Amino acid sequence: MPISPAPIIYILIFVAVLLLVEGLYLLVFGKSISLNARVNRRLDLLEKGGQREQVLEQLRKEASQHLTANGIPLYSLLASKAQKANIAFSPRQLMLVMVLLGVVAYAGLTLGTSAAPSVRIVIAIAMGIGGVYVWVNGKAKKRLSMIEEQLPDAVELMVRSLRVGHPFSSAIQIVAKEVADPLGSEFGMIADEAAYGRDVTESLKSLAERMDMQDLRFLAVAVTIQQQAGGNLAEILDGLAKVIRARFRLFRRVKAITAEAKWSGMFLSAFPLVALVLVNVIKPDYYDQVKETAAFIPAVLVVFAFLAVNIVFMRIMTDIKV
Repeated sequence: MPISPAPIIYILIFVAVLLLVEGLYLLVFGKSISLNARVNRRLDLLEKGGQREQVLEQLRKEASQHLTANGIPLYSLLASKAQKANIAFSPRQLMLVMVLLGVVAYAGLTLGTSAAPSVRIVIAIAMGIGGVYVWVNGKAKKRLSMIEEQLPDAVELMVRSLRVGHPFSSAIQIVAKEVADPLGSEFGMIADEAAYGRDVTESLKSLAERMDMQDLRFLAVAVTIQQQAGGNLAEILDGLAKVIRARFRLFRRVKAITAEAKWSGMFLSAFPLVALVLVNVIKPDYYDQVKETAAFIPAVLVVFAFLAVNIVFMRIMTDIKV
């Protein structure tokens, strides 16, 4: 029985594309963009001799460069995710990476498959754009998850600082020094902006909108209300920290409870595609008797439409809003 290696080659090439973009990122920026470093990136840049103003300008540029490029065709699909992930690649560099990955994918398809040139070009473009999107989306989810986990500790650190008599700006600076990335550098930017005259509440609001995170919005609103109406900021933030921790525990609990349903949905959505790939691998001539008929292409389109609808509905049914 002949076995077609083409589907396996497609999968291997896409995996190679993902590994290549990660390798390029580490090669260009090295450990300076690592989220697991003990010293956050802002402090690392300052320790290497960077001036405070220059470091702030560099970090602000990296934080906003993707949003300002939102009008570029196709790049708008990546801009929001790349901004949340704080990808150090500039928009132009990221687009060049897409082109490079597309070329590599085309070369791999040319060497490993006998598909028509037009088919190879379409698949290579899809792999170049899709590979970068999957990679950026993964980076964004990881970074946002780490910020959500760090935020309660950061707020409690500010509470302890306020209770010993430090002003709020000093509490922000302590968080910037004591907390690792990604939250440490973000609060470091807020501390530096405050030192140069920007209102802290405006910086917090900007961070909350850039990260699109509800807990950060709660923090910005709490500080704003305290500055306008007065009150004990330490007590307000202490209550906020408890609320954030309670929300975090609730999200984790909901995630654990719905894990089975989500995996079932993923399995039911992926099984038809996996079955299709296995059929083409094990018996490449399985559809030879029907693929030349007039109804084959419309039937394929209808099947894929139903698969797409199935994926969307499975996602809606397992996406629990809290």
